[in-house]
Amino acid sequence: MIPRYSRPEMTAIWEAANKFRIWFEIEAHACDAQAELGVIPKAAAKAVWDRGDLPYTPERIARIDAIEMETKHDVIAFLTELAEHVGEDARFVHQGMTSSDVLDTCFSVQLSQAADILLADLDRVLAALKKRAMETKMMVCMGRSHGIHAEPSTMGLKFARFYAEFARNKERLQWAREEVATCAISGAVGTFANIDPAVEEYVAQKLDLQVEPVSTQVIPRDRHAMFFATLGVIASSMENLATEVRHLQRTEVREAQEYFAPGQKGSSAMPHKRNPILTENLTGLARIVRSAVVPALENVTLWHERDISHSSVERMIGPDATITLDFALNRLVGLVDKLVVYPENMLDHLNAFGGIHDAQRVLLFLTQNDVSREDAYKIVQRNAMRVWKSFGIDPDDPSKAAELDELDRLAAEHDNRLFFFLSHDEDLARVLDVTKLSSLLDEDSLSYHTKRVNEIFRRIFGEN
Repeated sequence: MIPRYSRPEMTAIWEAANKFRIWFEIEAHACDAQAELGVIPKAAAKAVWDRGDLPYTPERIARIDAIEMETKHDVIAFLTELAEHVGEDARFVHQGMTSSDVLDTCFSVQLSQAADILLADLDRVLAALKKRAMETKMMVCMGRSHGIHAEPSTMGLKFARFYAEFARNKERLQWAREEVATCAISGAVGTFANIDPAVEEYVAQKLDLQVEPVSTQVIPRDRHAMFFATLGVIASSMENLATEVRHLQRTEVREAQEYFAPGQKGSSAMPHKRNPILTENLTGLARIVRSAVVPALENVTLWHERDISHSSVERMIGPDATITLDFALNRLVGLVDKLVVYPENMLDHLNAFGGIHDAQRVLLFLTQNDVSREDAYKIVQRNAMRVWKSFGIDPDDPSKAAELDELDRLAAEHDNRLFFFLSHDEDLARVLDVTKLSSLLDEDSLSYHTKRVNEIFRRIFGEN
């Protein structure tokens, strides 16, 4: 990945120095196990550690690369360079092993290391979301379905639902990390014909991996497919949150906004712009992470006991997906921490359309007062359309300005136009004493819609 979207801690996992260090440890631990079994001299195993346990400096890495230019084989190049330090005892290194034993086991270690960083990232995301959820728990805003005003909700519930989503993602990643962290030291075609399974068990224990129950010379790629699919789901959750912010930041909405730092510029052409650049960036980064999922799924299918069609894919998607997601999750933490919210705008939008958000509340009230649901729905919908009309919107032809009558003009003097029109509805008056509607007006509308928020929060956060 390019430095712009990389963090050093994650990038280091995929650098050559870390890779070769893991390769060395796999080979050296295997030598220890072979020595205990009497397959190689104990002195040879000790020599591997004493003479070969050196830092992988740029000079050593350059030497391995130079050898690979000739051999066209990365593991052989690595072993050849190692032998230059270990000397004659290097003939006992890699006894009974095949290249995939080193490559696949190393990939498991690297993915485990990457997962640990991503899990820590998710903890920071969860902490930020919980903090903002608690701060805005009862900050009432308009809930929207299909982008259209529905019923009141709270900003805290937005944060809470994202918290619950990312909590599930953390559980998924923990499981995916456990599944991908396996070790295969089984030799050619995975039969252990030339190496004792005890070597695999020893190396796995030293590297904090599980033994792969059956490898065909490679670790089965369904494990890796699930790992990258999990990263893709996390990326989609990240985009889900980013998209919510992008909608709320639109100029005509402006219920929330990315923090705009002093001196920050929004546009090279238009000095007034305050664009949602972070959330747009997160949307793009999510696409990069998800782009690894299909290749990972396709890697599951290999020829017979192995081929290397998966290899070039993993050399790219391993670093790219984990580095990108790590960067994006840390950007997401900053976004949530500093997100600016505008409760006054939320209330203005909620109150902007004459109480139509109480339509379902009235519908249920009528059904509980001996009005059939069908009649109740017709009555409430008809009067809700009158509310739209009173704002100059013709329900039958929105392209035309509505022609207002005297009742429409009177309604404009009332905050809750829906109740006003209902109280003047002759069909409703025939089936219900409309004065009963006053009992709804006596109850605070917002409290009605938020009365279960604490209960929802207890489900997510426990006691609060």
